[in-house]
Amino acid sequence: MSEIKLSSLFELETVEAGIYRGQSWDLGFRALFGGQVLGQALAAAYETVSPDRVAHSFHTYFLLPGDAKKPVVYDVEIVRDGRSFSARRVKAIQDGRNIFYMTASFQVPQDGMEHQNPTMPDVPAPEDVQSDIEFYEANFNKIARPMQEALSYHKPVDIRTVDAANSYHSAKREPTRYIWLKARDNMDAQLAVHQAALAYASDYHFLSTSLQPHGVAVTDKSLRIATIDHAMWFHRPISMNEWMLYAMESPFSGGSRGLVRGQIFNQSGELIASTMQEGLMRKVDE
Repeated sequence: MSEIKLSSLFELETVEAGIYRGQSWDLGFRALFGGQVLGQALAAAYETVSPDRVAHSFHTYFLLPGDAKKPVVYDVEIVRDGRSFSARRVKAIQDGRNIFYMTASFQVPQDGMEHQNPTMPDVPAPEDVQSDIEFYEANFNKIARPMQEALSYHKPVDIRTVDAANSYHSAKREPTRYIWLKARDNMDAQLAVHQAALAYASDYHFLSTSLQPHGVAVTDKSLRIATIDHAMWFHRPISMNEWMLYAMESPFSGGSRGLVRGQIFNQSGELIASTMQEGLMRKVDE
């Protein structure tokens, strides 16, 4: 298989004005990876926005499981274009059905009051953490066959999970997780593509953080886990060419749902993005 570039996932085909088509990557999960729809929907919204505006937030709902073997069509609605802000609604469509909705907001960059409360967690440097791909390859027989076959599609983002071995153990532990991430190949692209790529990567290992207090491994065959909604805020310009620390925690689970929140820092300790997600988390009889 030829080398897969992260930026290629966000190269959308224009079907007609406001309608775009994105190709899918099959990552070996039960359904289309949610991060793909997040990143491509944001990229589609960017196609309709003035180049002087930058995404600062989006809010999404996942309505139906997507099919990773089929492309996704994105229908972008222009909701508002004001002096400083623009809003877009995006529908993701497969087989004539809406599988996902996004509302995204864009702003002309402006100066203003600044503060940052959280501090970057003290974790091992990325150079001292084994990459997830190396870990998966070393534990090849422990991952599901579909993921074994699709392992190359996990390589475009270099993700390094601190204490990754715990993913395959059912011991109860604190609902926190830390991962380093960046693009494996240098991305020479506009900020819009870097933001779309970070949106894509923000769904990796996120909801499963909520499993940790229950001693349930993500590989448990009786587990049913799926994203319900996902929100993201961009605080500062980001670059996928540089290491970022994704600090995740789960403040609550109940009602067959788990809630997770994340903070993304650059290596200078600046908070550059925040995320929130709620998802289905249920065990069923096999």
